[in-house]
Amino acid sequence: PAAAKVGSFAAANLERKLPIYCVQTEEPKVSVSFDAAWGADDTDELLRILDENDVKATFFLCGYWVEKYPEEVKKIAEAGHDLGNHSATHPHMAQQTAGQITEELQKCHKNVKDLTGIEMDLFRPPFGEYDNEVIETAKQNGYYTIQWDVDSLDWKEQGAEAEINQVLNHKHLGNGSIILFHNDAKYTPQVLDTILKGLKNKGFDIVPISELIHRGEYEMDHEGRQIPKT
Repeated sequence: PAAAKVGSFAAANLERKLPIYCVQTEEPKVSVSFDAAWGADDTDELLRILDENDVKATFFLCGYWVEKYPEEVKKIAEAGHDLGNHSATHPHMAQQTAGQITEELQKCHKNVKDLTGIEMDLFRPPFGEYDNEVIETAKQNGYYTIQWDVDSLDWKEQGAEAEINQVLNHKHLGNGSIILFHNDAKYTPQVLDTILKGLKNKGFDIVPISELIHRGEYEMDHEGRQIPKT
């Protein structure tokens, strides 16, 4: 009957979409990411530490941050790190229309492309907030929506030891984890070296998110783990 078909179609459409929190992989690799929305004072220091540890990270940039700190953006790009889209104005995305979401993505995309020539395809929603429309609209704009499964909680400023422990002993830390930091958190510059060395001591390779995620056909499990379709 037609009604049953409509019902099942609606149910399929209502299925909750998830961003990529982590990636299923047999390889011991993880990604380190920084959200850049506020200050830029620590950028040189973070880049120096990443370089010393031979690590490429992923920086999610807000459009207004790009406009305010163009030289920092160029430095991040020239150092070979991933650039990701963190929206133009850092709004609550789930409260935006599809048109507004597209505008947020495209404005930031253009800022970065004009400055660096890089075509971004990784998007992290501000506040980590999303709904189906956010993920679907990002996809239509050529973006993978990226969350994290290991939060450094660096914005809580609980101290250096707490931040190191939070990352290195996190219950979710494992192959395919995505770790969240902020580019202007109080203790991150002083703990980043220890954390990067600690991750390597645990046997992890640290790769940018662009190299961690699966680009072919994939499905998502209930935890937001991206699983390649074989």
